[in-house]
Amino acid sequence: MEGQKAFGEALTKAGVTFEAYVYDGANHGFHNNSTPRFDEAAANLSWERTLAWFNTYLR
Repeated sequence: MEGQKAFGEALTKAGVTFEAYVYDGANHGFHNNSTPRFDEAAANLSWERTLAWFNTYLR
């Protein structure tokens, strides 16, 4: 978490628009549906957030 905090601070200092989320209880690779780590709820929420961010900032 400390590395994520430092990364977020660096992006803010550089004026970069970003959003970051932590999905409690989800393992690394939670979006990969070919492994036991797959977390469907977290994967769906993260994808919805990704598409919303793209639609807001990249259209």
